[in-house]
Amino acid sequence: MNCKSRILGSSLGLLLLIAPHADAQKRRAQQQPPKDNATYTAALARSAETCPEHSEQRTRPGVVAVPAAALKVLESRGYALCPDTRLDTTTPVVWYGKQGVFAWNPASAGAPKILAAQAAAYARSEEFPSATVVWKSNGKLAEGALVPSFRKR
Repeated sequence: MNCKSRILGSSLGLLLLIAPHADAQKRRAQQQPPKDNATYTAALARSAETCPEHSEQRTRPGVVAVPAAALKVLESRGYALCPDTRLDTTTPVVWYGKQGVFAWNPASAGAPKILAAQAAAYARSEEFPSATVVWKSNGKLAEGALVPSFRKR
């Protein structure tokens, strides 16, 4: 066996040893830590109390899209995340400032991503406007957009 063959064989052997370890690390990183599970569960419970259109199937995708740190800030302020099928797909995400509710249209594919970005931004700054704020499906503000008023459960 020549030198190149030994180096190649050693390199392949190392890759075979490292690959399962790297795969396991990747799986662990994708899983939510147990303390975060409690945060998501609390957010879902608040949605169940607040949102007229709450169902596990509609609410969960929006809630799990929001980072746990942002959900903790929302929870500490008593704010809720609510699916609302009355919202148009062109303006699928709304912040109802007076009620302290983020709402999104669960039928709009990009709405959870916009919801997560805006909720995280507000949570980081900890500045939640008292007015209603509406976002377009491209994530930009929709100035002057008309949306249905929020109705609490």
